Amino acid sequence: MNISYAECTARERLARLVDADSFHEWLPPSERLTSPHLAQLGVPSSFDDGVVIGRARLDGHPVFVAAQEGGFMGGGVGEVHGAKLVGWLRRALRERPAGAVLLAESGGVRLHEANAGLIAVSEVMRAVLDVRAAGIPVIVLIGGANGCFGGMGLVARCADHLVISETGRLAMSGPEVIEASHGVDEFDSRDRALVWRTTGGRHRVESGDCDRLVDDDVAAFRAAAIDAITTSSASQPLTMASLEAEHALLAHRLATTPLHP
Repeated sequence: MNISYAECTARERLARLVDADSFHEWLPPSERLTSPHLAQLGVPSSFDDGVVIGRARLDGHPVFVAAQEGGFMGGGVGEVHGAKLVGWLRRALRERPAGAVLLAESGGVRLHEANAGLIAVSEVMRAVLDVRAAGIPVIVLIGGANGCFGGMGLVARCADHLVISETGRLAMSGPEVIEASHGVDEFDSRDRALVWRTTGGRHRVESGDCDRLVDDDVAAFRAAAIDAITTSSASQPLTMASLEAEHALLAHRLATTPLHP
């Protein structure tokens, strides 16, 4: 029976993605590690600050896993949320699992703690690249209803492998942000066809921004994550040659894409 990845919570995705009864959570809700900034503003908090981190086994392989909860502030990144991800990645450097798998679902940095969130995102990006440089593959799975935007969109593109569903979305700026900044004539966020052919999973795979398109099914994401970890080219440390190839791809895309009238 297919189980919709998009309709699951972060904890449900993790429970179904990894091997049964293998997940061990660090800093669980019982620790009550909440954002001090939200409390100061009188905004309701979450006892895990919207992100679940820990270790597990994936088809028998020891892995580190993390999942953002889109149901809490759209998966927005704040100081504590980001610090948990950074600590999770730094621990991966010490314990050297077979891979680090991030189930990303985020609208970007929380406006309530923007500066702290932006710093946190930059630290997560640095930690991702450090893990890759150590030869540990970083895999990002995108299929939640909130997509993967803003700072987390940048984090995702720092990973070794990106797996996305057709209902998943990936971009730097979300449709509503573009419309608010440049007007509806530039980008109509209510035009769902426009949104998906710009930021949707199929478009991202065809444009080379994601590595694999899967069905909206937890089992399909699990199979893709296993494949990404076990392939011979799983770990792809960032090099000058790979950066130059990426710049060449972007230059070609810019030169061949018609400008908006």
